Amino acid sequence: MADPVVDDLRAFLDGSRAEVRDECRNLEPELFGTPPEPLDVDAHRARVRRQLARLAETPWPAGGFPVEQGGTARFADSVTALEMLGHADLSLLVKAGVQWGLFGGAVSLLGTDRHHALLPEIIAGRLLGCFAMTETGHGSDVQGLLTTATFDPATDEIVVHSPAPAARKDYIGGAAHDATVAAVFAQLIVDDENHGVHCVLVPIRDAAGRPEPGVTVSDCGPKLGLNGVDNGRLLFDHVRVPRTNLLGRYGDIDDDGRYRSPIASPGRRFFTMLGALIRGRISVGGAAGAAARSALALAVRYGDERTQFAKPNSDEEVRLLDYRTYQRRLLPRVAESYALAFAQSELVSAMDDVLSGRAATEQDQRQLEARAAGIKALMTWHATETIQECREACGGAGYMWANRLASLKADTDIFTTFEGDNTVLLQLVAKGLLGDYQETFGDLDTLGIIRFGARLATGTVLERSAMRGLAQKIIDATPGRPDEPPFTTRGAQLRLVREREEHLVETLAIRLRRVSESHADAFDAFNRCQDHLVETARAHIERVVLEAFAAAVETAPAGEARVLLDRLCDLHALSTIERHKAWYLEHDRMSPARTKALTARVNELCEQLRPDARRLVDAYGIPAAWLTTEMMSDHAAGYW
Repeated sequence: MADPVVDDLRAFLDGSRAEVRDECRNLEPELFGTPPEPLDVDAHRARVRRQLARLAETPWPAGGFPVEQGGTARFADSVTALEMLGHADLSLLVKAGVQWGLFGGAVSLLGTDRHHALLPEIIAGRLLGCFAMTETGHGSDVQGLLTTATFDPATDEIVVHSPAPAARKDYIGGAAHDATVAAVFAQLIVDDENHGVHCVLVPIRDAAGRPEPGVTVSDCGPKLGLNGVDNGRLLFDHVRVPRTNLLGRYGDIDDDGRYRSPIASPGRRFFTMLGALIRGRISVGGAAGAAARSALALAVRYGDERTQFAKPNSDEEVRLLDYRTYQRRLLPRVAESYALAFAQSELVSAMDDVLSGRAATEQDQRQLEARAAGIKALMTWHATETIQECREACGGAGYMWANRLASLKADTDIFTTFEGDNTVLLQLVAKGLLGDYQETFGDLDTLGIIRFGARLATGTVLERSAMRGLAQKIIDATPGRPDEPPFTTRGAQLRLVREREEHLVETLAIRLRRVSESHADAFDAFNRCQDHLVETARAHIERVVLEAFAAAVETAPAGEARVLLDRLCDLHALSTIERHKAWYLEHDRMSPARTKALTARVNELCEQLRPDARRLVDAYGIPAAWLTTEMMSDHAAGYW
């Protein structure tokens, strides 16, 4: 029987892209769901190829490309569809992300008109490619890649070469079997001058699937998860391609053999090229959030049905979810899943504004990049930690492949380092908090970061989310100290979280200013502050996420669903503050009595939300076929 409260919650979570989510929910479950049992590598890869071909028939791949390039410019819809695949087979999600987000995105956003002619074939899935950036010796340090792309004016060709074993392109999705073309990132050398990392299209297989001359392809083989993705390795031995294969939007070689770029600064040019590919990072974060919601739906439903131990003087066993420890393990994570979903929705809208040209300034682009980096980090850590907690909460049943948690755990583990190592991404976020990100983004070497802090006299430049103004109104409507009344008002909660962020930014700036004045070695000085830098970024994104949730509650229509959302937002806010209560004690922002009251209030909220726990996860709107598990079938058969 339909539950109107669940329907209201789902509609609110789905937001303006409900139609796309519903279309994804109606995809053929026998094709798009998780394999009913573990498949060997070859069988799983073949299955994903069939899925990819079917997905190419939907409107969503074309949505990620401008109309003039053969797409439909429905960027938010395209990313939302990928997010929904996070509830299904994550190997397909990654395969689709490589084909249309990374490979297709590189051609679209880094190429020129001559390259855009390839996009209809890429969108249709007839031209399969891969994204060859990471090397065995260089992952996060893309500027340090060893692969070279040297212009030969005598033949008007670019020579792509791997000069050392460490230059091997590694972990490349699609390289092992399916891709015929690679978007290869390499140091571009023209007239003996290195112009930094650029992207070149390099054919790697012929029509019969054989490696092209000079290209060595090897298979990464079985992995911890995502075995439906054919990850491979590439080595290039002086492979020649036409000069026009250089994706030259931000740096090209003209007909006279001269290098030209509309961006003079090599650093700014490099970050502009990488920033153009932001959609992949946003998609990974969204899919991780979807996977975490799948795990929570399974664990909460299991806990709502499974019984364990009887009360004293009673033969009736207690449901797992009635135990406070079980509530504590899962319900704050349910609250966080809602908060991250609202923050992701705001992020996707901001991305759509930038890609469509409605938000066209460089500052818009830089703020999008920083927020995408931070939310991806929090979302993927949330998925890894939540899926593990859900696995443990389901005991032995959670360890069985038939109950989905094993595959979710294995497939999402890489997400914390995929599309950027989370710790490195948070350093990117923190750099943006230290000063005028717009003017200096392209030259953020270690010394530049030190100078950021040195320029700050008082106050900080903090990135404002779209919901910041509404959050400020909530705070302004709550007079008094942040802990009076004790955590019962949204304004007090927001103020506590914001004060922690602002204090961390200001003290980080002071530390860096002192280093600048002492003329200490820049690297050592920055290295000593690195933990502070990462914690500052995390505090910033936690504030952005909480403000997104608080603003969502404020805009929700009155009714029972809003009451539940309000209570859930309280739980998320107080759980976030409780996680950092040592900091609040150390900095005299809260007394020991207040932190004890905080813990007691979190317990109360868990108890109050217990009766509605099943409603909260049902509202995720995950298709039943994607959540069919043996442990729930056991319940239906009367095993407990």
